[in-house]
Amino acid sequence: MSASETKIKSENLRDDRKDQLSIRNPKSKIQNPETWLSIDFDRIDYQEAWELQSSLITARKERILQQDMVLFLEHPPVFTLGRRGGRECLLVSEEFLEKSGVQVIQVERGGNITFHGPGQLVAYPIVDLQSARIKVVDFVNGLEEVMLHTAAHWGIAAERNPANRGIWMGPHKMGSIGIAVRRGISFHGLALNVLTDLTPFSWIQPCGLKDVGMTTMQQETAQKLSMQQVRTVLKAQFEKVFGVKLVSKKPEDLNAISEKSALTML
Repeated sequence: MSASETKIKSENLRDDRKDQLSIRNPKSKIQNPETWLSIDFDRIDYQEAWELQSSLITARKERILQQDMVLFLEHPPVFTLGRRGGRECLLVSEEFLEKSGVQVIQVERGGNITFHGPGQLVAYPIVDLQSARIKVVDFVNGLEEVMLHTAAHWGIAAERNPANRGIWMGPHKMGSIGIAVRRGISFHGLALNVLTDLTPFSWIQPCGLKDVGMTTMQQETAQKLSMQQVRTVLKAQFEKVFGVKLVSKKPEDLNAISEKSALTML
């Protein structure tokens, strides 16, 4: 395919998805959109982020936290197991993982085993789906749209795959989705491979699927990417897909919320 044909295909892809967006999400045309909070972390331990999400769910349900929120971050290397398990999909020994310094953590999100690490952009939406009357399947579709539009910004024609949620480039997966819902509120979320070292993915059967490869945005474009650039575009796509306005807050702004929600759980 010539460079001009590739450009035309990419532009058509973006136009098609804009049409899909307006059809699926009439809220995206609202002049005064709902406000969600946006919290940026550089890199945060998985266990710490997991505990933070739990406290935010309580705060959101008790209305200590008045608005929905998205956490944007990266993790140190870690394998997580979803509700479908996945320990049987490890292709290396526990001893090997210990020497490599990579933890394996069981969590309550959907899906099977996956890897998180530096260069992978993670977004955890803490959204009251029940109050917003958003069906879980529509919410997951929206998260896929966010990643698809982000990739398309750089001319990367990623697609859905009916075999597994997320975004794909042919037989190679580029972005994963695994959410959980507690008391009507979503947590966990999406993970988009941007500059990720894919080596640890070779130590598992990603998502419990055989003969599945992984890829990154950087591998699929000739343009040089930065994590900050992709983070900025991903945020813009959250706003477009869900018809909201993200308002940036600092991580330390969460301290009071976490303390109050911890008292509520006692």
